[in-house]
Amino acid sequence: MEKTFYSIFKTFFKVGTLLLGGGYVILPLLTSELVDKKQWITSDELCEYYALGASLPGIIAANVAIFTGRKLLGTKGAIAATVGMVMPAFLAIVLLASILSEIIEKPSIQHIFWGVGIGVITLLFLAVKEMWTKAVTDKFSVIVYSVCLILALSKKVPLALIIIGALIFGILFQKYEDKRNGFNNSKTEEKV
Repeated sequence: MEKTFYSIFKTFFKVGTLLLGGGYVILPLLTSELVDKKQWITSDELCEYYALGASLPGIIAANVAIFTGRKLLGTKGAIAATVGMVMPAFLAIVLLASILSEIIEKPSIQHIFWGVGIGVITLLFLAVKEMWTKAVTDKFSVIVYSVCLILALSKKVPLALIIIGALIFGILFQKYEDKRNGFNNSKTEEKV
């Protein structure tokens, strides 16, 4: 598919319109649009952008849009994706802010919010499933996941420190693996 400023904007505007519940539900939506339909990026790239976007300050959806747009069309793509992603929320807030306080108490609106909540839970499940298949791939990642989950559920360690700790362990483990593989490769080359 063609990667123009307008097509990137339109795609992210569509995702931004459907994005209810915050950045955690963006993964299934972007997978459907960018990976399955348009094939602009791979599922692995999207998961990497999501992990990076979740690790940085700011709105996860906007961060992912910046990374993806930049990959597709450089700085212009990053601008198109970001504006497309945040414009639906901005327009909705501007249009609904004045009447929201009046309609929020109506039973029919409460039912709508209930239905949206169920949809968000489904999207969160799909996002976790997608990230799980990409991130938890070996014994080390299962151990790191288990430790992070226990620490998070204990509520005694701030979530930011858990993320930073997992990041550090991941870097150290990768360095160890690189060193071990480099050592094994040099032994193999010497024997040949």
